Amino acid sequence: MKLLIYSLSVPVLVANAYGAQYLTVAQAQRTLFPTATSFVEKKLDPSAEQVRRIEARARSRWRLQRQRVWEANTADQPLGYVIVDDVYGKHEFITYAVAINMAGKIAGVEILEYRESYGGEVRNPQWRAQFVGKGSTDSVELDKDIRNISGATLSCQHVTERIRRNLALFDVAIKNK
Repeated sequence: MKLLIYSLSVPVLVANAYGAQYLTVAQAQRTLFPTATSFVEKKLDPSAEQVRRIEARARSRWRLQRQRVWEANTADQPLGYVIVDDVYGKHEFITYAVAINMAGKIAGVEILEYRESYGGEVRNPQWRAQFVGKGSTDSVELDKDIRNISGATLSCQHVTERIRRNLALFDVAIKNK
């Protein structure tokens, strides 16, 4: 009697784990408003009319139930706001923070966590610096006044769209609160 032994090779699909956390929320707050002495979390509950106005200005849908926002203060005087947001890159979320000063202009953008396997060039300081000084009445358009990065097109597009939405959020629901 012959005994046959077969070696079965079973293909296993292994997902590559990518992503890195670059800053915590607290570190991003300190980076964006280094002179602040406190950061006070603000609960935003935009009305239906405010959501409609935000969507119209941003040209995108409001899909969140709650937005994470902190007021940056020094000696009880507000310096501005830090909005922490998640946006899809191509397949995974990008967590970023945008600082908006009391004049309604962007003071800085920081990438907190990037989970994609490619497209991380949105962390480049020169790319993020393009947003500084922009306000809700300024054009914030990819391929017009915000450069695209080859290989990171969707990340660039989605971050740009959400920053435009966060400028509208500031203008409509935060600055006069």
